[in-house]
Amino acid sequence: MIHKYRMSGCNIAIDAASGAIHELDACAYDALDHYPEKGADETARILSGRYPADEIMSCISEIDELIENGTLYTAEPAPPVAGYGTPYAAEPAPPAAGYGTPYAAEPATPAASGRGEPVVKALCLHVAHDCNLRCAYCFAKEGGYRGERRLMPVETGFAAIDFLIDNSGNRKNLEIDFFGGEPLMNFEAVRKITAYCRARGRERGKRFRFTLTTNGTLLNDESIRFINENMDNVVLSLDGRKEVNDKMRVTRGGGGSYESALPKIRRLVDERNGERYFIRGTYTRNNLDFAEDVKHLAGLGFKKISVEPVVAPETEDFALKPSDAGALCAEYEKLAAHMLEELRSGGGFEFFHFNIDLEGGPCLKKRVTGCGAGSEYLAVAPDGRLYPCHQFVGMEAFRLGDVVNGVTNRALRETFMSSSLHSKAKCAACWAKYYCGGGCAANAYNMNGDINEPYEPGCALHRKRCECAIMLKAAGHSDKT
Repeated sequence: MIHKYRMSGCNIAIDAASGAIHELDACAYDALDHYPEKGADETARILSGRYPADEIMSCISEIDELIENGTLYTAEPAPPVAGYGTPYAAEPAPPAAGYGTPYAAEPATPAASGRGEPVVKALCLHVAHDCNLRCAYCFAKEGGYRGERRLMPVETGFAAIDFLIDNSGNRKNLEIDFFGGEPLMNFEAVRKITAYCRARGRERGKRFRFTLTTNGTLLNDESIRFINENMDNVVLSLDGRKEVNDKMRVTRGGGGSYESALPKIRRLVDERNGERYFIRGTYTRNNLDFAEDVKHLAGLGFKKISVEPVVAPETEDFALKPSDAGALCAEYEKLAAHMLEELRSGGGFEFFHFNIDLEGGPCLKKRVTGCGAGSEYLAVAPDGRLYPCHQFVGMEAFRLGDVVNGVTNRALRETFMSSSLHSKAKCAACWAKYYCGGGCAANAYNMNGDINEPYEPGCALHRKRCECAIMLKAAGHSDKT
């Protein structure tokens, strides 16, 4: 499957199966509309009014070479075979040309216990089902997650860490995400759980990587120092321009949070030398011009930015509508063009959804199965209940078990383990499927009632983000050659 498009002066063709990306001249770009299906002579006849004959035949020869090298019109990888842990009958040959070899090898990781049991690699610890803000679009229902507001006892956190270690098999590197609500409402638990991880890790030969997500308003000297000494990454919530942020991200009393959060967030970022963080915002129907919010955040000096689309029922006045897709895709192109200008002028910033690794990137297994929710990645509620990911927390139908008894709902885990590109019929014809692994299971369920029914408006935005990301790579490559 070939996908080709033009953007910011680049003619790009993507071979979906191999991951190879080609920047083409105009003749080769147009030739792909006809060759090889129509043959060399017919393609040359069709293009004869636009390009010289020798240029056309040279392009066709180069296309033939790319096909022979396995980087154009490549066959799809084999579908999964039976048994968790051996999901691919054969790996495709790596590209011989283009921008890289995206299907990098990954060391095999033994199952944690028994045949069919996946290794758990990461936990999202909901240390606080409460929040000091009342953001209108919050999927966590303003921090309460469809239940009572409560904080995680440290003993539950310790049990969660023991569960992770015991179910991590031979894997050495494990991840903990401190999440909420607002996790700084339970800061003492964050401190103690982090210390427990380090102590247990030394005993069991495990290394932990920590992330914390915060709205920033509760940051102080002590928490900033602790976070910068211990958290490998920090996600800081801010939507962009003050008027945009304060329309949705409000305090319990209804006031805006921008003025309270911004100086504390800037201090934290400055004191960690502008490294290992993301400013994470959400755009809604209130700011379809979200590129302006990204530029605003960059103008404040932030270099690592993520602004993502809200996922909400269409009954909400701030929800995105299918009719917004064209405007949103155009906004991503506008943002990409701005970033290209910034890069060429010696500046620039990082936009999370335009990050793409074309030289290495995930192995084929990860490209087909996605994020690992419900198998490798689990979320832990304050009472110790286990769920497939943070967005399913509080949904009783998606309870997997608890940190004391482990995963007891094996049928549900199997449902998530078997969910992949091959279980999602709509993904088969999508050129971008290996860049998302079938999309977000929670978004699919929340919008369509089925984790295997992708949320199409989100898919359209993802495809556009991929195009923008690849254009930026191609343009940067051209600038260097």
